[in-house]
Amino acid sequence: MSASRRRGTTDELGPGEPERDGSDLLAALLDGMDAALCAFDVAGVVTHWNREAERILGWAAAEAVGRHGFAGWAVRSADAAEVEAWLMSAMRATGRQVHEFALLTKDGGRVLVRTQSAAVRGPDGKPAGVYCAFSEVHAQIDLERSIALSEALFDDASWGVVLVDADLRPAVVNAHAARALGTGRTSVLGRPLGDLLAQGVEELESALTHVLAEGAPPAPAEMWVSLRSGEGEKRRCWRSGFVRLASPLAEEPVPLGVGWLFQDITEAKQAEQEAALLRFRANQLHRAARAAAECEDPVEAATVHLDFALAGFADHALVDRVAGGPVADGEGPVRLVRAAQTPAGAPGPSLLAGKAGLPVRYGEGHPALQCVERAGCVRAGAGTTDPERAREWALARQWPADAVQALCAVLRSRGRTLGVVTFLRSAGRSRFERADAVYGEDVAVRIAAALDLADLAEGAR
Repeated sequence: MSASRRRGTTDELGPGEPERDGSDLLAALLDGMDAALCAFDVAGVVTHWNREAERILGWAAAEAVGRHGFAGWAVRSADAAEVEAWLMSAMRATGRQVHEFALLTKDGGRVLVRTQSAAVRGPDGKPAGVYCAFSEVHAQIDLERSIALSEALFDDASWGVVLVDADLRPAVVNAHAARALGTGRTSVLGRPLGDLLAQGVEELESALTHVLAEGAPPAPAEMWVSLRSGEGEKRRCWRSGFVRLASPLAEEPVPLGVGWLFQDITEAKQAEQEAALLRFRANQLHRAARAAAECEDPVEAATVHLDFALAGFADHALVDRVAGGPVADGEGPVRLVRAAQTPAGAPGPSLLAGKAGLPVRYGEGHPALQCVERAGCVRAGAGTTDPERAREWALARQWPADAVQALCAVLRSRGRTLGVVTFLRSAGRSRFERADAVYGEDVAVRIAAALDLADLAEGAR
């Protein structure tokens, strides 16, 4: 128990006795402190000794209160004079004095402590004694390291750190996270995450809620989000880690929020996805070539290349051949005849068409006709989010009604144009990019070679 000394005696209250001069309150306050505390009067006699001091050194309050200084019991004789000088000098100094020295435990061991001492002044303003708070050095160092780590994370960390409160609103944001979110460190505080993220906020809030309820996940999570900005939405991938924050002062863990740490891995993720896509497409081309080599009919081989190309690339495909046979560069306007197409509705292998030789009703400026004229790729899109207008756009170009993006690649062989292959995507896919056009050209080269071989075989009969 804690004790306070008055004229060399300790104040103790028995059961049922009234409180005297706040002794119970003082004892409770001293015993509730996390740091060890002792106090000395002007003569250097110990007047107070709390429970934490007893835990560290093993001396009970009844054994400590009333002793003169630490000499002979809590410090080595050789160090006693120096330690007493340090402690009592605090009465003549302003502010707190910090020292480190070794104290003796009751069982004879030694404990290195860090002390903070300051003068206790009476009603007249004159020194009435000294109080000394001390803790084991390793515990103090651990605390300082924790504080230093927190400050470093919020000032110099090379990844984003956000403390989110129990209402899922940012409470503290470091400089890196503020830059990643495209806002200032203070302007983001207290705002809903939906104000910052256009997409991905549901996934992020779900993760934060899970951490509050269940604790930290065993591994980082990769999340794609879209940030709101003056230039539109920016899509980013963040590798995120989460830790649940609980108050160390509560008897039971009370969640204070979630610590969210993240790194922007968009470039690395995009490079990884592009590499995986290239490997897949190269593998598809290889498989298509192997399968086409087993086809006796070159036209069937052309449809094999078309079918393999569709996987993960497009929803529909059409092959249109130049009416009347291949044309050289610079020849006049051409008409196109449907040669093959993927079935409408359910997926399946491409179907041969155009046996009647009737031209497809492509209007002037149609992407397929532009492709033949330029002898290169042409990309086109509906450019609208209105489903009905997108449907009209597709039907006007003689394409399936659900098509919203198109890529036309010219079929060239032996310096002549044989026709056009058109790849179509529905609304569930993104628009065709430059890398898609390169892949479409690779497929077109193989289809054109197969169709040219079919013409040669037909001419030889």
